[in-house]
Amino acid sequence: MRRFRDRVDAGVQLAEKLAAYAERRDVLVLALPRGGVPVAYEVARRLRAPLDLLVVRKLGLPSHPELAIGAIARGGVKILVLRVTGALRAFRNACAHVGLPLERGTCDTEAGTLTCPWHGFR
Repeated sequence: MRRFRDRVDAGVQLAEKLAAYAERRDVLVLALPRGGVPVAYEVARRLRAPLDLLVVRKLGLPSHPELAIGAIARGGVKILVLRVTGALRAFRNACAHVGLPLERGTCDTEAGTLTCPWHGFR
């Protein structure tokens, strides 16, 4: 089952869900090149909000490099974005205990756990 015909359709549907944010001065739509631009364009156009690009480098899963699990933005801050128990969650890519990167850990999206590769904490 496909939820969207294409990225433009995804943007249209997302904009419908975000209609309460239309014409607000405190709204900025950020697009992630490449695939996110058509989605964000439709959202920005329909909400009549400014659109900007957030240029990032994809952070791939070591065992599946084509699978994006996060991104590295300007300034070197790494953020992991995972679908956990049906919702998108963003995490700083650093263990809260030792400060080392979590990107080599394991993620169980069904159980909603991200396991630290350094000490096994979930």
